[in-house]
Amino acid sequence: MTRQLPPLNALRAFEAAARLGSVSRAADELHVTHGAVSRHVRTLEEALGTPLFVREGRGLVLTAAGLRLRDAAGDAFASLQSAWAGLRRGPSAAALVLGCPGSLLARWFIPRMERLANDLPGLTLHLSAQERAFDPALPGLDAALLLGEAPWPAQWQVHALAPERIGPVLGPRHPRYHLLCSGGVEALLDEPLLHTTSRPQAWPRWLAARGLAGSAARMGTGFDHLTYLLEAAIAGLGVAIAPQELVQADIDDGRLAAPWGFHDTGGQWVLCSARDREDPRIEALAGWLRRQLQAPL
Repeated sequence: MTRQLPPLNALRAFEAAARLGSVSRAADELHVTHGAVSRHVRTLEEALGTPLFVREGRGLVLTAAGLRLRDAAGDAFASLQSAWAGLRRGPSAAALVLGCPGSLLARWFIPRMERLANDLPGLTLHLSAQERAFDPALPGLDAALLLGEAPWPAQWQVHALAPERIGPVLGPRHPRYHLLCSGGVEALLDEPLLHTTSRPQAWPRWLAARGLAGSAARMGTGFDHLTYLLEAAIAGLGVAIAPQELVQADIDDGRLAAPWGFHDTGGQWVLCSARDREDPRIEALAGWLRRQLQAPL
């Protein structure tokens, strides 16, 4: 059976233009002319019978078809890049050592590892849980996945992945669950609020974003690790606060509820590596992580 594939040179030009948001930048990256990239994009549009870009002002915006093709092409090229790099390194090449906080590893990364293996089959990881702040030198690590805020260590190359969003959550076993879920955010001021000792500013910032004085909050039990904090909330011991991505599965399963919503903290999900390190596996992993985090929850 003959494979139905688009012209690969045209697809490569389109993927670069979609990723970079510019035909000119795509031409520079591919070392071809602006006109060559434009012709490749037109070739795909004519074959599909639908536009992939529309012009808005002085820029280009992807259509629905363009977005779908961009994601598919990006995954395919990232997977191919990772596999090619692995083949060049040989079968004995070491795994990419990725450090990340234990709660992030358990609640977000591990549930997606099967998907990662399917999307980037040439990438072998060794995962290292980190419970303390990352050393700027990243000793023993090839890269680090974390939630945080700039400024970042000068030694790091930082791949921004997605904004961090946090919000309060509580479980159905909470004795005032229905009353709290049906009430306003002001009801939280009467609650002893569960928190992590590593991020004491999380509650005051969230309350201030909702127009309430953070100083009026009553801090309840503190936990060293987010995992324990969320287990306490699920057990009905109080209201916790956490990043949306790390609690979304529990919300979907009904183990937690987030009646007051989430808001951007100004922090980000980032993938960091040494600034002087060039490793195509890190670029491929950053692209995959970005797509996972920016997909609808």
